[in-house]
Amino acid sequence: MSEYLNDNPDVLEVDELPSRKEDNNEHLFENFGSQEALQRKKLLLKIDHSPTSQVLHNIELLDKLLLLNSTPDLISDNENLLTESDSDLNDESIIGVGNESISEEYLTEPADPVDIQEIYDLTAHICDPEHPLTLGQLSIVNLPDIEVHDDGNPEHLAQVIIRITPTITHCSLATLIGLGIRVRLERALPPRFRITILLKKGTHNSEQQVNKQLNDKERVAAACENEQLLGVVSKMLQTCK
Repeated sequence: MSEYLNDNPDVLEVDELPSRKEDNNEHLFENFGSQEALQRKKLLLKIDHSPTSQVLHNIELLDKLLLLNSTPDLISDNENLLTESDSDLNDESIIGVGNESISEEYLTEPADPVDIQEIYDLTAHICDPEHPLTLGQLSIVNLPDIEVHDDGNPEHLAQVIIRITPTITHCSLATLIGLGIRVRLERALPPRFRITILLKKGTHNSEQQVNKQLNDKERVAAACENEQLLGVVSKMLQTCK
């Protein structure tokens, strides 16, 4: 009888799974005027909670705009034309004369690379094909066993490596679990991601054979064309958030 490698009698509850800690930005709202202005700021900042948010970096300017009581003075059409001309000149001086390109800083959005927590969140809630529990609850998918190589540039290739831990060394559903993970990631991630799914070393009797099947494009494509198999995978993905 095979030894249990992932013996976990205390199945994890969903709220016990690793998750990203929410940023606490309350200190950014201290001494920012009236309660009404505070609520308006919070509403606007819901657009982006990240510490690198451009809105957070320009919070002083945002404060001035929100507390602005006076309206801009009206100007005549002639004055407006002069203002637009000056603006065009200023833009031209910034952009440069001739056909020089605008700085990439103004043309591209900040890089937003995918990290291991995002990959974990995508896969941990997949339902095990044999038990009414998720891969995260059974510790088949674990945060430390995920690698992500991504610089956030949509023009560059990225790589995800995820190592799964079957519950027993002779698990006959290891290939199906790996297929479910692959389908989930391929549907959720951009095409620039290269996905590699492996069994954690020493956790399965047929480790090399299963690894080869999970990363063979032709075999994976053939499996996804099997309606019965695809139906099982679809049920596994129904619990995903």
